Amino acid sequence: MAVAAAPVVPPGTKRRGTKEEVRRGDGKVALGFLTPGALGFLAFTLFPVIASLVMSFFDWPVLGTPTFTGFGNYVELFTTDDTFRTAIVNTLLFVVLYVPVNIVVSMGLAVWISPRIKGRRYYRVLFFIPAVTPMVGNAVVFTLLLTPNGLVDSAMKSWFGVGAPNFLGSSAWAMPAVVLLSVWQGFGYNLLVFSAALDAVPQHLVEAAEIDGAGAFRRFFNVVLPLLSPSIFFATVLTLISSFQVFTQSYVLTGGGPGNSTTTLVMYLYQSGFQFFRLGFASAIAWVLFVFIMIITAVQFIGQKRWVHYDQ
Repeated sequence: MAVAAAPVVPPGTKRRGTKEEVRRGDGKVALGFLTPGALGFLAFTLFPVIASLVMSFFDWPVLGTPTFTGFGNYVELFTTDDTFRTAIVNTLLFVVLYVPVNIVVSMGLAVWISPRIKGRRYYRVLFFIPAVTPMVGNAVVFTLLLTPNGLVDSAMKSWFGVGAPNFLGSSAWAMPAVVLLSVWQGFGYNLLVFSAALDAVPQHLVEAAEIDGAGAFRRFFNVVLPLLSPSIFFATVLTLISSFQVFTQSYVLTGGGPGNSTTTLVMYLYQSGFQFFRLGFASAIAWVLFVFIMIITAVQFIGQKRWVHYDQ
């Protein structure tokens, strides 16, 4: 079988249309497209992150000369600052209450608006509306509902003759009120994730389990739920990260009070930086929070190998 000889190219002659030439051209075009984004990332993300790390080692007032303190801010946080410890406890309490409730509510509603429900697309839109509503607006509405002589208090007085607890003025009820507002605001995203995952569950597996005699609960917990584990893991990671950064809910709804009962880490960071003007101290809080989130996220990724099933 004859083999066609390759064309002879004189030395020093450039080949036009070769892969090497195409790659060089693509690189220049890609560089042109990526440069604005890269400059924005350097200016508005990487530089502030590095600057905050540097500032955390200084006593950095808004006006005046910064003073190098080494790990002084971190030592103060973990040894003498009672408000910081309270903020950690409040943040962990919020995470423990909010994340499971958010996952259960969004999963329950996603199962309820299964394909057998008429008008499920309208339910999806309805349930997603709180997620696109500004948090401040939702907080104002909840303030009107939960404040003394508000809608809830007035309704309980009319129906039962007993007033409602002072949800926003009681240290025992303030955090549950913040969690309730957060669940109302945040369950829509996870509902869409779980609803899409439920649509992707192979029906022949569910039907096979039904033929084998599995009831509705067993089909859901033994067949459907394992298939949803990647989506549950995804939603849990994102919800956990966002819950550690809770700020607006407690800032608008309770102002961190009563006392410090709803002061979270991000809120204490805000107070330190923009009310007490201790920018270095606030930067140290930010980096402690960053390390917390990184450690918990890493633990989640390590642990997901035991319960997340990617094979169908």
